[in-house]
Amino acid sequence: MKALLSTAPGGPDTLAMTEIDAPLAGSGELLVAVKACSINFPDALIIKDMYQLKPQRPFAPGSEIAGIVEAVGEGVSGWAVGDRVIAGTGFGGLVEKKVVAAAGAYRLPDQFSFEQGASLLMTYGTSIHALKDRGHIKPGDTLLVLGAAGGVGLAAVELGKAYGARVVAGVSSEAKAQAARESGADEVVVYGRQPFDKDQSKALANAFKDAVGPNGADIVYDAVGGDYSEPAVRAMAWEGRFLVVGFPAGIAKLPLNLTLLKSCDVCGVFWGAFAAREPQRNAANIAELFDLWAAGKISPRISETFSFENAPQAIARLENREAIGKLVVTM
Repeated sequence: MKALLSTAPGGPDTLAMTEIDAPLAGSGELLVAVKACSINFPDALIIKDMYQLKPQRPFAPGSEIAGIVEAVGEGVSGWAVGDRVIAGTGFGGLVEKKVVAAAGAYRLPDQFSFEQGASLLMTYGTSIHALKDRGHIKPGDTLLVLGAAGGVGLAAVELGKAYGARVVAGVSSEAKAQAARESGADEVVVYGRQPFDKDQSKALANAFKDAVGPNGADIVYDAVGGDYSEPAVRAMAWEGRFLVVGFPAGIAKLPLNLTLLKSCDVCGVFWGAFAAREPQRNAANIAELFDLWAAGKISPRISETFSFENAPQAIARLENREAIGKLVVTM
């Protein structure tokens, strides 16, 4: 079978299409014929050895897939050959066939495409965990989302609206602003590119403050980091929750006196570890996502699809922060 493998640390250009043996479904596992694999920011990091997970090479990037069950391993019940399935993989998704744990697989309803299915778990799983479990979101909250036009950002916007929050989206272009509005954002702040000097940082803080209103943001969902984080903290409400989700702009350095002045919480969000440590709570979150999806309150936004051979281009677009919503590779 074909597999797009990382054989040495580097960018998307270091990935090589290779023929390898197809895997077999072991005990408790499903063999899936992969039909779609979405691309997420960790895919750009993991091939450079810059992600917290560092698999042994050679390995394929690709952290979530959708496909058809080809074989059912020993001890697995409730699954049959031909079933449509989605699963998180961590890595290894950019292959023609993938073995996944049956306990971590979910049935894909017929009304949704493989491309949509491959775009649900990581972004919406991260965002529902962030907003519910870490941010304790409630109706009437004001939510500020940084990087609001990316995969996790748009998921946070949609979920924020589904939970009754007023949502302010922070984005880097007018095209991204339009995507955030289409997903339900009530207000949008378009910010420039870092680095920011002191005056620029203050101006961005004031723009956030104007958008969230005089009481501040009850929750900040920070999927960007870098020079954008401090201005967002300055726009927080008393006893707000600052959710640390990702760092495509670099790891932020926060003046901790701001957390004292705001009496706010800084909360790390590591969905993969949460899903591994607390599978029952994660499964309940995923079940809720399926209900929201069926009700039309969330819907993965896929801006581009790529052929298997062009998967490195998808990773490059994400790495360069050019993507809106989800990028998906189809097999």
